[in-house]
Parts: sequence; structure tokens; C-alpha cells
Amino acid sequence: MSRSERKWDHIRYALETGQKRSTAFDDVQFIHQSLPNINVSDVTFHQKIGELSLSSPIFINAMTGGGGEKTYNLNKQLAMVAKEAGLAMAVGSQMSALKDKSESFTYEVVRREYPSGVLIANLGSEASPDQAKMAIDMIEANALQVHLNVIQELTMPEGDREFSGALKRIEAIVKAVTVPVIVKEVGFGMGKETVESLSSVGVTAVDIGGFGGTNFAEIENKRSDKSQAFFNQWGIPTAISISEASHALGPISIIGSGGVTSSYEMAKGIALGASAIGFAGYFLKILFEKGIDSLYEEITSLHNELKIIMTALGAKSIQDLQRAPLMISGHMHHWLTQRGIDTKTYSIRTIK
Repeated sequence: MSRSERKWDHIRYALETGQKRSTAFDDVQFIHQSLPNINVSDVTFHQKIGELSLSSPIFINAMTGGGGEKTYNLNKQLAMVAKEAGLAMAVGSQMSALKDKSESFTYEVVRREYPSGVLIANLGSEASPDQAKMAIDMIEANALQVHLNVIQELTMPEGDREFSGALKRIEAIVKAVTVPVIVKEVGFGMGKETVESLSSVGVTAVDIGGFGGTNFAEIENKRSDKSQAFFNQWGIPTAISISEASHALGPISIIGSGGVTSSYEMAKGIALGASAIGFAGYFLKILFEKGIDSLYEEITSLHNELKIIMTALGAKSIQDLQRAPLMISGHMHHWLTQRGIDTKTYSIRTIK
């Protein structure tokens, strides 16, 4: 099977498998504020992810590219929505275009459609600094996403089996490029130790890519003659992973992604420590089933609802929302306690 065919296989199976809703957000609850003392009009979304300035906490996460005309059209539509809604957008892995220049157009379209937008290039941790520079130049990117997908590769019949030296390669990329580097998991979550290791080599932001959204182990098992089903439930749920990352040592911005499908979950993710929330599979499904106008309407609704939630909490900014008091219960409370994270710190804090 060609790389292009595999890219489209991933899209097809992502739509088929959907979101598993195992994100642990149900274990998070806001503490009601009867006197929030703000108005909806007071709420603003502007914030920074590392060195990137964003006008919305929503961004379109990496999905595709390198799959010929089909992925060209998909990236074109996503870029059009991102421009209309004022969102940042990441493309899928560009390695296919670095190996086959005829696939470059499937990525380059995003900059043509969104000339002034925040666009994020994407490569795997096997990439060299020179390849990173080429990926950035391809879409005139404002940042580079380096994705970690060990479990996907191990499950993939034709996947990699060698992962040594990844941190050193990421460090070399950080030193070589002139844009911020974001390191992203692809659906299995990050623990605080991983985040600390990345921070130690100069990475300024992580996208924890938690368990509960598109499941690439399940996708690869569907493509394989011999299933490795034990990986289908492997990973750190999204809400737990955001909390782990926010308790890592070292200054680093956090992007939460992995199965988020509502403004309420988005608000919880930010309150747990994320500065932005990435959407991929959820947006993809709306785009395929209902079209580009419906996707834009959903993003508008997410923005409006998030403002209402923030007003109820008395949070005028994303930074305020990150200080909103929370109660953590159930599996998430047990997990964090076992990991040495005191959940009481969430329940006794206040927005000042």
C-alpha cells in the first residue's frame, strides 16, 4: 500500500471508529459561583501558547495531507474554516511531501487559503533539522509540531520499530529552527515525566493528545491481519494527561486534545491547565457529514458557550479560567493521588 493510500485509510477509519468518550472529563466538576461579578462582554480569549499569540483557545489539530486530491480538498476546507473563525491550524505529517514533492500541494493550500493565519507544520520525531526547516518553509509555518506516535507505529504493520534518540533529535530541531516547537502525542497522552524531558531540551509547548479521541491503535489494528488488541485501551485519558502535564517541572504551555467534543469539556480542559484545546476527529466528522457551513456554526457555538461558562465562573480570561476551583473525583482522583498529585490544590484555589 502506498503512503498516499494509507493517509486516506487513516481518515476513513478515523470516521468509522469515532470518539470513545474515555477522556475522564466526567470526573471533573466546577464549583458553582453565585457571585461571579462579571458580564459576558468582559470575557476575552486572547492568550499565548509558548511564543504564539492566539485569539481563540480553539485550534484545528493535525489531520491530514499527502493523500492526493482528497486530502488537498480536506485541508483547503479546513483552512477556509480556520480563516473565517480566526483559529490556528496544524496540518498532518508532511513527511510524505518531503519524500514525494508531488504531494506538497496538499499542504501548501492551507497558506494560500489562510495567508495571515497561525499555521503549524508537522513531522514525526524521526525528522532531521533540515527536514524540519523544509516542512516549515512548505507552508510558511508559524510553529512546528513534532508528533510522537510510538504505539501507532508498533501497531502499524509497516510501522517503525526503532525509537532510540528521539529526544536528542527533538533537541536538535529546537536549536535549528526559528519558530516555536510543539511536541504532540497522537492519542495516548503524556505523563509528567515526558513533559519534563521535553521542557529540559527547550520545547516551549506540548499537545498532550490524550486517550479518548481518535484511537490510532484501533485504526492500525483494523488495517492489520494480526491485531494487537492490547493497545486499543492503552494510554492516559485526556483530562488526566492535562493535569499531569500541568504539574510537570519547568515552564511549558499545554494544549489539550483527545476526544473533546463540547464547550463544557473545553472549559474543563483549560481549568485543568491547558491554554488551548485542539479539535480533530470531532471537526472532521462534522465537515464530512454536514459540510463546511455547519462546521463554522459549531465553532461559533463553542466560542459563545465557552464565554457563557466563563461568565458563570467569574473568569474574564483564559488565565482566570485556569484558576477556577474544581472538584476531582472517581478514577481521575485515584490516578492523580497515586501519581503524587494533590487534587486538593484544584478545589481550594480562587479567581482573584
